[in-house]
Amino acid sequence: MRELKEKKKYKGSMLLRLAILSLAGFLVISLVNRQVEITTMKSDLDGINQELKVQNIKNDELRYTLDQGLELEDYAEKAARRELDYAKPQEKVFINIGGTD
Repeated sequence: MRELKEKKKYKGSMLLRLAILSLAGFLVISLVNRQVEITTMKSDLDGINQELKVQNIKNDELRYTLDQGLELEDYAEKAARRELDYAKPQEKVFINIGGTD
């Protein structure tokens, strides 16, 4: 009778499996970290775009003021009233406490 030789299955090196598993774990962690960074950067970009819109509105207002030839005193008065909350003597200023301007 012939003896059947059992074929050994190659199980591979445990060190190789550990290295592949470690590499896969590293790649997953790196991917998650990059996604978090992308989300943070997008929110920063949205904030900067909002600031840009506000600045463009201010620039347009200044350009309009220059184009209309308004006096510097008129512009200064308007800016002082809006930004510094100044008022003329004997002038009553009403503040809307409802939350909308």
